[in-house]
Amino acid sequence: MSLNVYIGYDASESVAFHVLSHSLLRRATGPISITPLVRDHLPYFTRKRGPLESTDFSFTRFLVPYLSGYEGFSLFMDCDMLAQVPIQDIWHDTVHDARISVMGRKQIPVNTAVWVCKHDYVPKDQVKMSGAVQTAYARKNWSSMMLFDNAECRVLTPDYVNEATGLHLHRFEWLADDQIESLPLEWNWLVGEYGPCVKPQLLHYTLGGPWLQNYQKGPYVQEWYAEYRDMTGQDFWPVQAWGRPPVFHPTQPSESSHIHSISPRTKGSP
Repeated sequence: MSLNVYIGYDASESVAFHVLSHSLLRRATGPISITPLVRDHLPYFTRKRGPLESTDFSFTRFLVPYLSGYEGFSLFMDCDMLAQVPIQDIWHDTVHDARISVMGRKQIPVNTAVWVCKHDYVPKDQVKMSGAVQTAYARKNWSSMMLFDNAECRVLTPDYVNEATGLHLHRFEWLADDQIESLPLEWNWLVGEYGPCVKPQLLHYTLGGPWLQNYQKGPYVQEWYAEYRDMTGQDFWPVQAWGRPPVFHPTQPSESSHIHSISPRTKGSP
């Protein structure tokens, strides 16, 4: 069975989306389907972007059950994450426990609608490293990674998502509390808010990621750079571009650019 993964997409963080996708695909132990949640691709999402929305996918994430036809299971995650283990491992902490009872697994109510990491913290900073305002509210970051049982989330229609308040959606007031099941925090480890983790499953650069100029030496930066390098075969270019002179295009050499053309060798040349 293929796992359907929806990732929030914002043009300002396009590189983060692609690196996360690569980290998921590289570690997957089975087929997965990755869909970027691009706001302009959702004509039925008519909600205007408000001043407190730091990304284009602040609310489109709640359309995932609708986009899935209210069938099966779908996973949503913010784009500023990085997988460290096969994403299929999430089944061992969620659906396996909820739907079957073998080998002494715990019993979870079968009406569970969503699995999340139930963070309980106060953000350290009022402004994220990207410059976005850091809004504090109950159940903050619960919605940054959600595994939906889509059939249990039929209330999330386009009209409902367009009209409900932001706090109503992000605090899961559209569900009864016993329909929200817990995942281990390792599945949404808040980099910079939490300390080092023995074995993180998903790293979440919630304060700002290594693709930003002012986040080059924070925790878990090298893990992200390594993933980018594995994806492209080269170092993340802004690391070199920041603080160095402009690079001239090879087809338009300047006298001061020190770029020399090399003629192709002809037959018989050394």
